[in-house]
Amino acid sequence: MHELPVTQAILDTALHTAQQAGAARVVAVDLVIGELSGIVDDSVQFYFDILSRDTLAAGAVLRFHRRAGRAACPDCGHGYDVSPPLAPFCPVCGGARVQVSGGREFFLESIEIDD
Repeated sequence: MHELPVTQAILDTALHTAQQAGAARVVAVDLVIGELSGIVDDSVQFYFDILSRDTLAAGAVLRFHRRAGRAACPDCGHGYDVSPPLAPFCPVCGGARVQVSGGREFFLESIEIDD
């Protein structure tokens, strides 16, 4: 359910940007989503399709770009990709001090408009 307010924010940003540029319509929106963000692409798409009806963004394509989660072990220095569910131990040395360093991002990367 947390996809609804973030999708509304995405739409608001796209519409504001398009209006400032004097665009006829929003063609596409590029989103970067970390694998550990908890954001579900299909939910964002569903809400976007509903919220964008009768706006400059109606029919716009959402392009989802997934970023891998990253973790590192301070005990052995091993860095590696992670995905949910996270293993609590380093796969190399078994250390329990794994630090997640990426994969939580969620942002609007670009907006494609039509003049």
